[in-house]
Amino acid sequence: MAKVKGAIVIDVDKCKGCEVCVEACPTDVIGMADEVNIKGYHFAEVKNPEDCIGCANCAIVCPDGVITVYRKKVKA
Repeated sequence: MAKVKGAIVIDVDKCKGCEVCVEACPTDVIGMADEVNIKGYHFAEVKNPEDCIGCANCAIVCPDGVITVYRKKVKA
């Protein structure tokens, strides 16, 4: 059975730092950055990319739609 590997891309300039995606991630892939974006918000960033399972919970709950999820099947 093939395993699914996920990856996410966050548009940091559009992120408002609401942290909803951080709470929605079951594998703690997303965290908040210490620096701020061009709008002055602490933005979400990928902290543990190797743990992403591609569940898309983060993209579903993001109120601003700034997260894109990619999935790839990998051999187990």
